[in-house]
Amino acid sequence: QVQLVESGGGLVQPGGSLRLSCTASGSIFSFYAVSWYRQAPGKQREWVTTISSGGNTNYQDSVKGRFTVSRDNAKSTAYLQMNGLKFEDTAVYYCNMNIRGYNYWGQGTQVTVSS
Repeated sequence: QVQLVESGGGLVQPGGSLRLSCTASGSIFSFYAVSWYRQAPGKQREWVTTISSGGNTNYQDSVKGRFTVSRDNAKSTAYLQMNGLKFEDTAVYYCNMNIRGYNYWGQGTQVTVSS
């Protein structure tokens, strides 16, 4: 199994930046993709981005050009660099790994974009 812990959220002004981290326990992190999801108040949880075990990335259209997902397998950590933040980016952000058909989720970290 794997345990995921997100960190790095906080309050930021529009146009600002944050870097989220997702650190995994265990020794199998490098073999699986990592995804980031977010959930705003009153809304469904939505997919944001995915990075494969080989480093290939995909992004939701609304964050393309602003967000960058990366990973450091030696540290068992995935990152989400968020630039040019907008009010609509406000949400709880979760990392996710699907391992052998089971979805593992972190506890989430709050990102609030406000002036």
